[in-house]
Amino acid sequence: MKTLVSTITLLLCLGVAPTGLLAQSSATPGKIGVISIQEAILNTAEGKKAMAELQKKYQPRQQEIQKDQQDIQAISDQLQKQAATLSDEEQRRLNRDLEEKQKHLKRATEDAQAEFASDRDDMFSRIGQKMVKVIADYARQNGFTLVIGRDQVPVYFATTEADLTNPIVKLYDAAYPSEAPTTGGPAAPSATRSTAPSTTKPAVKPKP
Repeated sequence: MKTLVSTITLLLCLGVAPTGLLAQSSATPGKIGVISIQEAILNTAEGKKAMAELQKKYQPRQQEIQKDQQDIQAISDQLQKQAATLSDEEQRRLNRDLEEKQKHLKRATEDAQAEFASDRDDMFSRIGQKMVKVIADYARQNGFTLVIGRDQVPVYFATTEADLTNPIVKLYDAAYPSEAPTTGGPAAPSATRSTAPSTTKPAVKPKP
């Protein structure tokens, strides 16, 4: 029951009523399949293109964040290496600059992360709604009683034949053809790797 509720919740979140699965779940037990919706979306031609476009869109923001990190590190190094020779006034000025740059970096990073996440979620929702229809058609045509999303519930064992991720990707690409990502663009990330702009901050000397 927990598995069925989780599957229905996934479908409702994608905006598709799971009436077909509900009807089949009360019938004679049949085949059960598993699928990684996230992995499937990222491996479709449309998903790869959309993710490459997203990464290209946010690349300038990422470069700005990296430049801010380098500036902060340079000021920190100057304060550490020249502490004995810098005047008190110069040290105060550098510390003020350091604090302002750190605040700017924090705001820029949080804004970029939030906007990236919003755009990424929109992409998953847009493609996911169409993919659920492909999954439902495939399940009916191939005698599956239930298809479980393994991104949402733990799957402790499943045969290769039960994993529908690759077949669904192929069917989706056939139903919704899309141009390949621009050559030379960023590669589509794996399903488990974060794609948000980096939040790494260099170590800095505390303000005296």
